[in-house]
Formats: sequence, structure tokens, C-alpha cells
Amino acid sequence: MPMKPPQRGYWCECWTEDLAEGWQPILMASFDAYSAPQADRWVAVALRTISPALDADASDEAWEWLYQGRIETRRALLRAEPCTVSVTHASTRITWTIRPVAFLPLAHRQGTELPPCSADFMPQPRNV
Repeated sequence: MPMKPPQRGYWCECWTEDLAEGWQPILMASFDAYSAPQADRWVAVALRTISPALDADASDEAWEWLYQGRIETRRALLRAEPCTVSVTHASTRITWTIRPVAFLPLAHRQGTELPPCSADFMPQPRNV
């Protein structure tokens, strides 16, 4: 069975950091998108969802990106450029990153000889 070529796509992440406390950023979510519209839609849905809970300045930042910045983000993604969208609510910065990637196909377990190391990763029985 011939190996499938890598599939182009986008790796999306959402990070938060507390600016007042100086904590390290925390990964809140990640998403694999297979098109530029799917990638920027993920950010758009998140911003629309949280915008009512944001303070006025952060809400304005969110809607500015939704109405104006999203177009440039989409264009940049189509040029295979990484993008970042951020809003700051009180002392919390929320940042979405979108990076072009190549998704490698997984090895099919039937009809293919797997590499010897595959036996090292067999599921372990669960103790209930």
C-alpha cells in the first residue's frame, strides 16, 4: 500500500497568560485545521463566544479583528504565513496562534509491516 503524501494544514493554539502575576503562558486549547477558512473560523467562533464576557476594551479588540483583521489573517494564511490574534481582558492576555504545517499520515495497522518500535507502545490493561 503506497504511503499518502503529507497533507497541508494549520496548527491552531489558544494560550492565556496573567500579565499581573507574570505566570508562564498556559495552553488552553489546540485544533488541527485543514484550510485557512477553517483555521480563522476557529478563532472567530471563540472570540464571538467570549466577547460578551470581556471588558469594553477587550471586546472592542475582538470585534475589530472580526470585522477588519480577519481578512488580513486569512490572506496571510493563504500565503502560508503564521498569524497571531490577541485580546487583553483585565490582566489576562488570550492569544490564538495559527501556523502552517504538514500533517503526516498515520501508518495503517493492517497490511503493513510496522517498525519494530511499535511493539513498545501497546495499550496497557486498565486497572479498575
